[in-house]
Amino acid sequence: MDYSTYEIYDFDHVSAFNMSTGYKERSYPMHWHSYGEILLVGPGETNVYKVGKNTYHLVPDDLMLVWPMETHEIVDADREKSLVIQFSNAFINSLFDLQRIMHLYRNVHVICVTAHPELAAKLKAITLRMKDIFYSERSDKEIRCCMLLMEFMLLLDEYRKELAPELNDEEQYGYTDDVMRRMMQVSDYIKNNLTADDLSQAAMAEMAGISRDYFSRIFKNVTGMNYSKWLNMIRMEKASELLTQEGRTLTEIAMLSGFQSIPSFNRVFREEKGMAPGEYRALFAGGKNVNNK
Repeated sequence: MDYSTYEIYDFDHVSAFNMSTGYKERSYPMHWHSYGEILLVGPGETNVYKVGKNTYHLVPDDLMLVWPMETHEIVDADREKSLVIQFSNAFINSLFDLQRIMHLYRNVHVICVTAHPELAAKLKAITLRMKDIFYSERSDKEIRCCMLLMEFMLLLDEYRKELAPELNDEEQYGYTDDVMRRMMQVSDYIKNNLTADDLSQAAMAEMAGISRDYFSRIFKNVTGMNYSKWLNMIRMEKASELLTQEGRTLTEIAMLSGFQSIPSFNRVFREEKGMAPGEYRALFAGGKNVNNK
């Protein structure tokens, strides 16, 4: 794969939230970044976008969801009146529920105004409220925009039943607040103790005070993935963060991320990112050099 056409942008100008609009150019090349995007499609007969290998021909007021680390491209669209919201991956990772929603909707990239008119209208209203606040002179606009972003995500979750065919997940779930609190405590423990001796599903179920089978079922329903895949995802996030920092060897990064060996680290990283850890580090370093020119 030729990574030279990919572009990387650091999300360091704001801590959690950004917004942009008014671009004259109708296209933008394939790129990826660590933050996610929500795009409210502007007017015009032609609005063609690409996420991964899929191409979408959209209409005004459709919403496109681009999750962190996904490759995407604007093929031909009205960018001058479209609205782009950017949110940091750290913001999503700050709450278990936000992680859950993101992973449930990971394969959903378009909220179509014709297929889901009520939901699309409500989401558009939230994005326009964000716009009003973001471009105001308020000193607290970032936190207010983040609150609206959480409202946006919660609204998606409320329409899960309607979107079930696109999610390919029709199973509904309901857990008590106490169970969800314990699950959040376990997930926080894992994130802060990736080098612990025992992070097995059985050990974490015991920590949560529930049976292993019930723990497994909750993880599958709430995050959209099994426990081992989720744990690898958390390790990958830690490794990706460490790879952007200088001074650590790949072996140190693998160990600090909870991987037991370099081969397993390389295998999981390549499966998830499509490249080796060293390639990822080099790609990030190249992006920094371009940005610093």
